[in-house]
Amino acid sequence: MRNKRIFTWSFMTGFVIGVIGLAYLVLGGWLAAIGGSPWYVLFGAGYLLSGIFMARRRTAGIWLYLLTFIICCIWSLWEVGFDGWQLMPRLFVMALLGIWCSMPWITRAVMEDGKHQRAGMFSGLVYVVAIIGIFYSGWQVTGSRFVHHQAIPAQSGTTAATAQDGNDWRFYGRTEAGQRYSPLTQISPANVSQLKPAWEYHSGDVMRKGEDKGGREFNFEVTPIKVGNSLFICTPHRQVIALDATTGKQRWKFDPKSDTSANEYLACRGVAYSETPDDAVCPAKIIATTSQARMVALNAQTGRPCTDFGQQGYVSLTDHMGDVPPGFHFITSQPMVMDGHIVLGGWIYDNQSTGEPSGVVRAYDVKTGQLSWAWDMGRNPQNAPLKPGEVYTRGTPNGWGTYTGDPKLGLIYIPLGNATPDYYGAKRRPYDEKYSSSVVALDIHTGEERWHFQTVHHDVWDFDLPIGPTLVDLPAPDGTTVPALIQTTKMGQLFLLDRRTGKPLAQVNEKPVPTSPSLPGEHLSSTQPDSVGMPNLSPPDLKESDAWGATPIDQLYCRIQFKSARYQGQFTPPAEGKSIAYPAFDGVMDWYGASVDPIRHVLIANTSYIPFTMELKKSADAIKEGLMQKWAGWASHEPYPKPKDFSVGPQYGTPWAAIVKPWLSFLQAPCNAPPWGKIVAIDLNTRKIAWERPAGTTRDMNIFGTHTNVPLPTGIFMMGGNVITQSGLIFTGATADNYFRAFDETTGQELWRARLPAGGQATPMTYTGADGRQFVVIAAGGHGGLGTTSGDALMAYALPAK
Repeated sequence: MRNKRIFTWSFMTGFVIGVIGLAYLVLGGWLAAIGGSPWYVLFGAGYLLSGIFMARRRTAGIWLYLLTFIICCIWSLWEVGFDGWQLMPRLFVMALLGIWCSMPWITRAVMEDGKHQRAGMFSGLVYVVAIIGIFYSGWQVTGSRFVHHQAIPAQSGTTAATAQDGNDWRFYGRTEAGQRYSPLTQISPANVSQLKPAWEYHSGDVMRKGEDKGGREFNFEVTPIKVGNSLFICTPHRQVIALDATTGKQRWKFDPKSDTSANEYLACRGVAYSETPDDAVCPAKIIATTSQARMVALNAQTGRPCTDFGQQGYVSLTDHMGDVPPGFHFITSQPMVMDGHIVLGGWIYDNQSTGEPSGVVRAYDVKTGQLSWAWDMGRNPQNAPLKPGEVYTRGTPNGWGTYTGDPKLGLIYIPLGNATPDYYGAKRRPYDEKYSSSVVALDIHTGEERWHFQTVHHDVWDFDLPIGPTLVDLPAPDGTTVPALIQTTKMGQLFLLDRRTGKPLAQVNEKPVPTSPSLPGEHLSSTQPDSVGMPNLSPPDLKESDAWGATPIDQLYCRIQFKSARYQGQFTPPAEGKSIAYPAFDGVMDWYGASVDPIRHVLIANTSYIPFTMELKKSADAIKEGLMQKWAGWASHEPYPKPKDFSVGPQYGTPWAAIVKPWLSFLQAPCNAPPWGKIVAIDLNTRKIAWERPAGTTRDMNIFGTHTNVPLPTGIFMMGGNVITQSGLIFTGATADNYFRAFDETTGQELWRARLPAGGQATPMTYTGADGRQFVVIAAGGHGGLGTTSGDALMAYALPAK
């Protein structure tokens, strides 16, 4: 019986190793045949033969496995060096299997000369050393150290705002400048470790059945605003709620009871506040929007609609927009209130068709809700009033992100997307080409353009600007102060401009980019703006050896995908077939932008690195495959046939459909190696990276979308912003591991973390409560795109009361 059991163990071990070797051999042969690395064929042959020998109880099986593993170690070190996370898929599983093969019950069955014990100890030691080396080098890359390039400058001069000013947070970025900087100092690097939950509020607005299917997203991304002792928030289904800022108790709730069934994206990042003291009905208003493209003004004290605003408190945002199917136009970001105007654009259900609803930017009177002006790039002049029966120019780039502004200059800064659809630009018009992916400065009183600056020419990669620039005054070489702005981008580039003129303060070159192959009729730009005067947070161009995976087999599969797809770097021309898009539409930095310390002149950015695949198919083929349906276009007045999956862009009106998905292995692991998320500090005086560090762990991310894993410090995908305090702290959630963290601004060292009840994919804020304590508040509601835990919590933290 004992001999039979030993034989069974050895046979099964040999069988498993043989199957793995065969997979290596077949997939490795495929990879070699398409021009990839031939080494997997060698490893496959070695593991296959060792498996056969072990199954037949031959000593050569043990030694051939060890030899193959050692050769694989040498090759791996040659290919990726001492990067533990890169080494892991190449070596870890085979090292674990090697330890199993070194166990006495295997060596006794296979070794014929009685020396199995020493042989097993020797080979097992090799595998143990390999595993220790993998994890040690992995921790060295991302977990136990950060890259510190230079010292953060000490504070100098006066503070950016008084403590009283810092006690309100009236905009997404606290002020119109969008800095996400607080002058509060009660919570400091010295005591932040003592932070405790102060209160927790649950809105009750949770994800409904089906709202996470087919690429739909339900995201609680709000950044509260604070006025006096009240916080104001909105929820994904567009409820507006007022809370006591000190206790978290609900004061009122307004529910517009909108039909959200047509909305692919359920999110609300914030509301706006305005004061009109001479208004008897609503001297203080909360301005919000609904999922059905309406703006509503609420009494800040009661939550009731302001009856003297618009039509009983509401303004339609689809007026003069032409045909707007349900779910095609709504606002995810906060309206901007400045100098008596409410300015907003809107999210358009992009990549669906040519001729979609207009990207017009409109301003409304903050007291009456009447239209003040509209900036429509397709008109001449662009801010001319519409004539009876006219509609705003359809299909133009839209400004869906948060706007910023400079009241002293009377300018508001609009981040624009690209003309629809995203990935085919043959039908774009001159004004589409001029303004696509540009930041535009408009006169707040008239809507007249002062200047614009384009960050991508003829954008066919969905690199639209997702948020307005952050404003900051910087010292000039001659000792004067320059009013500047920093525009973040999805590509990871940072553009430093004079906010008065739009002229670059840091050098921008035109960089040659590939233009072939391209789609018929397409006319790609041969150059793209390259902000060489600022640090570039774009990822390096991918190589085959960068392909990753949870196991050796799916890492090999990712290598095959890479070699099978087209890839020519960041600006790979869209063409028929599959290509790698890196960065992609989620970008290195998305709607949350970057924070700026106006005293130390430091920018803090949360960055993510997620490659996607983009496949372009002929429309007729996509229809045959059931990815989309036939549609006769806007003029037909047929109901719009939305695709079943959000990843499919039908691009009606063009010959091409686009399917854009994350680049994942068949185990749903990322096909690019860690780190997947980093925090970066940039000194705006020297225009160099001061420090950078991976942030986040794999604790709540795993293959197949499960939420349990070993908390490996790989750095993890981020979606959400950060805030800086004058005391020198950075607070951020954002990471896909459900933690809220505090970092030292000067060094990047993590000083504190707290477990959140759901993903913290939002931008936090901070203020002083009525009890004298400084609170830090973040929404913990998860993010459908990242797959984090969904919830409805608003969490507040403070130092213990004395």
